[in-house]
Amino acid sequence: MSIRLVVVDGHTLIRYALRHLVEQQGDIEIVGECAFAAEAEPLVTRARPDVVTVDVSLPDSSGMALARDLRDRFGSLGIVLLTSQGEDDVLFRALETGVSAFVPKTAPLVEILAAIRHAAVAASSFTAAGLAGALSRRRAAGDGVALSPREREVLRLLQEDLSVPAIARALFVSPSTAKTYVARLYEKLGASSRAQALMTALRLGLIEHRPVPPAAGAGTAGAGTAGPRSAGPGSAGPGSAGPRSAAPRSAAPRPAGAGTAGAGTAGAGSPARGPDPGQKTPGSSAAVRARYPT
Repeated sequence: MSIRLVVVDGHTLIRYALRHLVEQQGDIEIVGECAFAAEAEPLVTRARPDVVTVDVSLPDSSGMALARDLRDRFGSLGIVLLTSQGEDDVLFRALETGVSAFVPKTAPLVEILAAIRHAAVAASSFTAAGLAGALSRRRAAGDGVALSPREREVLRLLQEDLSVPAIARALFVSPSTAKTYVARLYEKLGASSRAQALMTALRLGLIEHRPVPPAAGAGTAGAGTAGPRSAGPGSAGPGSAGPRSAAPRSAAPRPAGAGTAGAGTAGAGSPARGPDPGQKTPGSSAAVRARYPT
């Protein structure tokens, strides 16, 4: 009795390649294929396959989420995740999802066929070619990582977002030597990218989180910026008319000579003089007699 297989993959070329591969096998037959996650569950319900291959990245959804839904709904279904991402964290996410096998698309054809056959007879167990190495790297990270002074310096430069050529210039080494330093650091941390290396180093306490500092001067009045006006004495600058009146001032310019008492504008420290209709103009005879009575 042959293994009934459904293929769920957004790439037409991958579906064609799998169909061509399976046609050469006497114990496997494709009973359905689709490109979208929304079509997968109805197809599985209708075709009743023994195994389904699912691409991790589908056009309309995550293949990981689809695999979890299929596992919840079809407990005895064999599920093989095909991926172009070989990172350890993707492998462990697949393991936690409950799939039967995890296979990179770059794997040999015999490995892909073996994963399909394994899923058909042991749907609830998990197999992956790189599982032993991934577990070893995770164990090494959990036990602590001893970095050399040079590796710690490379880690610090990676945290500062320097490129490999910039790291080479900072360490006064060739770019190939700097690339080797980075590769060795990734290997010790069980990482395959800068982001993974920094996250692992942060979790292990090898580096400290650096919060983004607030923008300079945010929320404060800078030098030369006019703050709130003081209502107390002494706030009036040179040439002002003393303490400010509480009445609102007009923003319109005052015509020359309009409403003033002549050329005698009050200087610094002089008391503010309000308009007095009865005030005598300085220089007139009536004003002189008023100030100096005979």
